Amino acid sequence: PSQAEEEEAVVGWQEKLFSQFEVDLYQHVSACQTPLDQQYHEEILRLEKAGGRKNCRIFTYTDHDRFTNLEEHFQKVTDLDHEVPSYLAERMAGVRRRRQDRRPIEASSLRSEIIIWEPSEEFIKNNHVINTPVQTMYIMGDLGPYGKLGHREYEHVLCTIKVDSNGVITVKPDFNGTKGAYRIQLDGEKREVWKYTIENASLQVQTEEEECEQRIFRDLYGRHKEYLSGLVGSEFETILPGTLRFFVNGEIVSAQGYEYDNLYVHFFLELPNQWSSPMFQQLSGVTQTCTTKTEGWDNVAHFCYPFTLEMFFTQGEESEDGPPQWPVLYFEVLSLDFWQRYRVEGYGSLVLPASPGLHVLTIPTWRPMELGTVAELRRFFIGGSPELEDITYTRIPSTFKGERLSRLGFHTETTGNVTFRLSCLQQSKAFLETSALRQRMQSVLDHLGGFSQQSSIYNVLEAFQRARRRMQEARESLPQDLISTSAVAQ
Repeated sequence: PSQAEEEEAVVGWQEKLFSQFEVDLYQHVSACQTPLDQQYHEEILRLEKAGGRKNCRIFTYTDHDRFTNLEEHFQKVTDLDHEVPSYLAERMAGVRRRRQDRRPIEASSLRSEIIIWEPSEEFIKNNHVINTPVQTMYIMGDLGPYGKLGHREYEHVLCTIKVDSNGVITVKPDFNGTKGAYRIQLDGEKREVWKYTIENASLQVQTEEEECEQRIFRDLYGRHKEYLSGLVGSEFETILPGTLRFFVNGEIVSAQGYEYDNLYVHFFLELPNQWSSPMFQQLSGVTQTCTTKTEGWDNVAHFCYPFTLEMFFTQGEESEDGPPQWPVLYFEVLSLDFWQRYRVEGYGSLVLPASPGLHVLTIPTWRPMELGTVAELRRFFIGGSPELEDITYTRIPSTFKGERLSRLGFHTETTGNVTFRLSCLQQSKAFLETSALRQRMQSVLDHLGGFSQQSSIYNVLEAFQRARRRMQEARESLPQDLISTSAVAQ
């Protein structure tokens, strides 16, 4: 273009600059069908009285114009002229990703309606699609021949500006900066080429305004934090120093390999010394009666019975009897037949894992038995079988005070096994401290089996660092001539 065809315009956000086509269209009242058209009609009349519009080829389409709506609705995925929109494109075409009318949500409504049982179509559009509200603005150029402005076929998009609800501004294409000017080549006979540049003409924020903005943001973030704190609440349990909170979210998964059908499991937790539990905590439970299912060579009963255990370990003075003990879960498997006759199928015990995380454990069981055919006939026909008076006899009974426990002459039979899935969590203030309290808690956990792997790795790394420091000190203490001689010899 010639020198006279050059044009420069400073455009603000959502500032409306009319094109020659819009001026010719909205001058007539009959062309105004919407309130926005009527507003444009009045603004164009005021421009005509003031001497006409200042811009010539550069104009804009704001977020409210029909052009913006059509551009977003009919946006193609490929550059094919006869593109057939896919199912996803058709579904997304009905979702307008701009100016979502979202009413403010009160704090009471957040807790009252967590599940929407009958969602409306508008609700699905606004919530079931990645839908960030965006405001759009197009800076256009009328690249028609001189004297023939106002034709739609000569309108070209020079720049697209989008601002989403998170405050992210997208300018496409980007500001030129040190790059050359953008080029638009027309498809006419002359093959005219237009060049244009985009520059950021925004004023720099003053120091006072920036500080005021930061204060507003801090105030906003503070109110939002108070709002979230009000939703969450402040009624949290406090852990005393020197106390370990142990939480187990467990599940009795299955039992397999037993003689009779219709199995159920009775279990209880034994807390050693220095351990305690809340008053509301149930330390025992009974599963439902489950019919077995043949899987391979075994009959398996799938319980999927969940349970929770919460307990506290209070560290006291170290005694001479040895390290403190870890809680033990005792259980027995029983069967119940059609005539309501029950039989003991097996006893077992499980020491709760001392390390946090997920643990899947399969525990074998055994049951006491009487020798002879009469005992087996009694067990088959009338039910019942020898039982343990104290279930802790599966390990070391809690009432035993001697040095050696003899089970000589006690006849048992190996039965099936029970599978547990345990998710363990440990909480203690000692984990956040570097004082001697942490070291004492660490030593207790090491004795109990927890954190042994981490401790061994830490000890190896610490020994390596000590050896490295000694080697550096020995090297520094050697004479310099000896070090240089050894380096030359190498």
